[in-house]
Amino acid sequence: MQGLIQRVKHAKVEVDNQVIGQIEQGILLLLGVEKPDDEQTADKLLHKVSNYRIFNDENDKMNLSLKDIGGELLVVSQFTLAADTKKGMRPSFSSAATPSQANALYEYFVKQAKAQGVRVATGEFGADMQVSSCNDGPVTFNLSV
Repeated sequence: MQGLIQRVKHAKVEVDNQVIGQIEQGILLLLGVEKPDDEQTADKLLHKVSNYRIFNDENDKMNLSLKDIGGELLVVSQFTLAADTKKGMRPSFSSAATPSQANALYEYFVKQAKAQGVRVATGEFGADMQVSSCNDGPVTFNLSV
């Protein structure tokens, strides 16, 4: 499971020119699911996302987590994160989970995040989405478990 996180001042996702998910300060998470992933993998990534210390403290050091600041989380499915780009000029998606497996783990991830008290907004699995954000820093990390 791949999670590309960006520390954002705000972010939103639109489908058919309608805003379907929007957050203020927090994390934009682009979530890629691979074949071997399961609920345990999702739990590990959620722990990392919600506790990763990427927000500045009073001394301007990245020392605070999403939970510490009471930030919001925008979760957007992105199967292209599972691409193999090592060979050739066209990505291979052979390691990506099937749509049904990926959707089930995406939904599970969102449900678990909400259960932990994180304020969550989402994209729409499998939709053609337009995502916009104000990356704060910029600060971006690729998390994998």
